[in-house]
Amino acid sequence: MLDLSGKTAVISGGADGIGFSLAKTLGEQGMNVVIADIEGPQLDKARESLEAAGVATLAIEMDVALLEDWERTASEAMDRFGKVHMLINNAGVSGGIGAIGTLDDPGWRWCIDTNLMGVVYGAHVLVPHMKDHGEDAWVINVASMAGMGGVPLAGGYTATKAAVVALTEAWAMELNSSNIQVSVLAPAFVKTRIHLSHRNRPARYPMTTAPGPDVMQIAKTTTQAVENGIDADLLSARVLEALEAGELYIFTHPNYKPVTDHRSAAVASAFDHAADSPLLQDVLKQPLNFGFSDN
Repeated sequence: MLDLSGKTAVISGGADGIGFSLAKTLGEQGMNVVIADIEGPQLDKARESLEAAGVATLAIEMDVALLEDWERTASEAMDRFGKVHMLINNAGVSGGIGAIGTLDDPGWRWCIDTNLMGVVYGAHVLVPHMKDHGEDAWVINVASMAGMGGVPLAGGYTATKAAVVALTEAWAMELNSSNIQVSVLAPAFVKTRIHLSHRNRPARYPMTTAPGPDVMQIAKTTTQAVENGIDADLLSARVLEALEAGELYIFTHPNYKPVTDHRSAAVASAFDHAADSPLLQDVLKQPLNFGFSDN
């Protein structure tokens, strides 16, 4: 049985949606929770709700795209609770969406800085601390099913979530012999406000491109899908189950398996074509390098 009592979790994007649900679930397991979020008023509501439920809570307003905010959050978390045992890199935004050739450059920057660099900064600041204290620890990076296969008109979101999947795989190998378990959470649609993430778009990422009809249509479709998604509390229970089992990939929508099956089959077929190429026969005989294993 996973014993989380008395341990501390830092959750980015913890004021709402998946992050807040995870905070509740982990709090029920006896964890201290540090919820960090860019949306101050919602953060206050989340803290009050968690404290009313008896969860030891620290709420910190922060922008995950700023390294100095991560450093401040880590410092305040350790001042309050001593050690951090779990990092949940949850904060994410939809970013700039649209077809090729219609570029919202600040939207892309916002998406990359939040969805990717926010994950990088969180681990950069907290993983050394978790390694140093040597107790059981966890890093959970929140990606998406979009990171397991491309989504048309959502290039920024898809690219950053795919990067989070690959980054988690790399960190899992890097930290394999340490006290830290690494997982990537890749849900499909969950009832959150991700489709309204522009409400928190910082002024340094101004809108420079008016949304076209393709963007309006995908926004409408996404809104419907999110509103019909699974409850965040179901996702949180699934995460707890997966952590106890030591799962690297945490999936919440088994009905999406055909998506990854199709991709895996296409990749395997492409490798078969490469193996049959007369140009590559010498390469075929070479051993794997750079940490990959053929086991």
